[in-house]
This record gives sequence, C-alpha cells and structure tokens, in this order.
Amino acid sequence: MSEADKRALRKLWPFAVWLLGFYAVWLAIVIVGGHWSTVTSHWPIALAMALGSYVAGSTPMGGGTVGFPVLVLLFELPGSLGRNFGLAVQSIGMVSASVFIFSARRPLVWGLLRPALLGALIGTPLGAAAIAPFVPDLSIKLIFGVVWCSFGIMHLMKLRALVSAVGVSNRWRTWDRPIGLALGLTGGIVSSVTGVGIDMMIYATLVLLYRADLRVAIPTSVVIMAFTSLVGIGSNLLLSRVDPQLYHVAPEVFSNWLAAAPVVALGAPFGAIIVNLISRTPTLLVVSILCIGQFIWTILQEGVTGLPLAGAIAGVLIVNLFFQALYRWGNNEPVVEPFPHTRPAEQTRPEGQTPPAEPAVSAEHAGLTDHPQPPVRLAEADD
Repeated sequence: MSEADKRALRKLWPFAVWLLGFYAVWLAIVIVGGHWSTVTSHWPIALAMALGSYVAGSTPMGGGTVGFPVLVLLFELPGSLGRNFGLAVQSIGMVSASVFIFSARRPLVWGLLRPALLGALIGTPLGAAAIAPFVPDLSIKLIFGVVWCSFGIMHLMKLRALVSAVGVSNRWRTWDRPIGLALGLTGGIVSSVTGVGIDMMIYATLVLLYRADLRVAIPTSVVIMAFTSLVGIGSNLLLSRVDPQLYHVAPEVFSNWLAAAPVVALGAPFGAIIVNLISRTPTLLVVSILCIGQFIWTILQEGVTGLPLAGAIAGVLIVNLFFQALYRWGNNEPVVEPFPHTRPAEQTRPEGQTPPAEPAVSAEHAGLTDHPQPPVRLAEADD
C-alpha cells in the first residue's frame, strides 16, 4: 500500500467511528427490544434496499426512490407509509454516505448547498405540517411517479452531455443564494409529501444550469437529501406526538427501517465510492429506465384514467420543459428560439478561429471549498 493510500484511509476515521456507533445502537435496539423476529421477517425490504442504498450513494436518487415503489407498488402499502419509510431509511443511508463524503473531502458546491439547507429546514416541516397530511394517497403516488419519470426522461435525453461535463460554470454563481433558498423551500415541501425530490432538484440545477461535473453534483445532492431526511422524519415523529390521528406514522415504518438500516448504512457509502471509480453512464441509464418504468407501473396498477392520467402526463411534460429551459439557460441560450426574421444577424468569424474559451474556475471561486487553494480544475480537485 502506497503512502498516499495510507493517508486516504486515515482521513476516513470519522466514517469508521460513525459506523461503529450506528451498529452498536442498532444492535442494542434489536437485542434489548427483542426485535430479531422483526428483522428476519422483513428480509424482502432489506434485500430491496441493498440495491436502493447503492443507487442512493452513486446517483442523485435517495434510497426512498427504491423503497417507495417496493412498499407501495409491490407490497401495496399506503403511500404515506412509503414516504415515511423513505425518510427514515435515508436518515441512515444518506447520512452514512454524507459522513463518508465529508471524511473523504469530496468537493461540494457549498455556495448553492448552504442556502438550500436553510430552505429545506423551513420547507420540510412546513410541508409535513400543512400539506402532506391532506394529499390523497393516489396523489402521493402520482407525484412521486411524475418527479422520477421526469428525471429519467431528462437523463435519457441529456446523458452524453451530463457525463462529459468537467468543472463548474460560474455563469450563475452570483445567484447561488436565491436559487439555493428557492430549491430548499420547494424541494423540502416536495420531499415532505413523497419522501424524495429535493436531491433531484439540486442535482438537475447543478448539471443543467451550472454544468457541474457529476462527481460534484451527486455528492451535493446526497448531502441535501440526508439533511432533509433527518428534518423530515424528525418533523413527522414530532407531529405524530401532537396529533397521532392526523399525523399518523404507522408502526410498520419502524419494522421496515429496523430491517433495512444495517444494509443501507454500508450500501450508500459503497455507491459513493463506486461513482468515482467506474463510468456513471451504465448506472444512470438503468436507473433512468427504471424511473420511467415505475411511472408506467403506477398508472397501470392504480388504474389511473381520465383527468388524473392527463394531469400526470402533463406534469411530466411541464417538468421536462423546465429541465430544457435550465439546460438552455446553462448554455446562455434563449429558452425559445426567435423566428428567423427576428434573429439578429450572426457575426462572422474568420475561418479557423474558434470562440474564446470560458476561463477555468478555481475550487475556491466555485464554492467547492471553504479554504483558499491554488486555482485548479475540478477534475484535479478530486484527486
């Protein structure tokens, strides 16, 4: 083992402490509470979350993106249970991945992340208290399906551009605070209803508008989802004490969490490691197809027709139109192409002359670090 590898391993001591602490607490809960039978009887969700936790760490999708359809579509449980389980299991898996990300000193877009954290701290409890309890069960399923179907379509359309991005554009960095705060507020509300969503919103903004490298966009989305999950499940548990009937948290949430938690505590960090070692294209391609598939599955299983079906399809179209707008803004292009007779005359450029390149952005100026560093390209900052 080289000296560099030894230094890299020594940096991970906070992650090792976190794992030891978590497994000690989990084991104490199981032994003292006599929950071995609960853990063994819920092995299917533990098996499903083995995949879900890998997806959570290696893509901008929380573990609830797998847990929700498994519980709601496969096991036919209520959407509210799937939402609460998603938040609960992500409070371990995504937090575990975040601890690893911080320990390994992965770069994050802090300029956007900080205001998003504040927005999520406000929007998530607000949505949990005033919106989520009043959303019908079918609407929860459809909102979840629309959000992730839109994500899948966006990736299939822009995958080549997304995986080839290097660095991060500074074109929109002066808008970090209002953009981050708006994403945190709206994403927190969406996550309070479905259990996921804010991670996808932050990720889409980074890769489409900011043209961020996936190695930065994915860890940033993992951190915001970890924080939102903690705030979300904490809010739901607190509200259930205030009004158990209105803010009901089913006991089955704890049973499924108890079985899945020890799996996701390692699975999500494993995904965070893999995303830096292998090509992200195959994973994102498979996940995108699954996102579209779960939307179709929801429509067929729930027998959605008429106005709800039209609304769901319209929702997918609207979200993808917004994604397209972000992409064009990121390219500094108009959202709608002007008609030929209104388009300004193009300036001619001597043959062989290329347009000036955008200057490289230092890690400090890009908001990827809190400490001054020499100007480097983001691809080098990951080393």
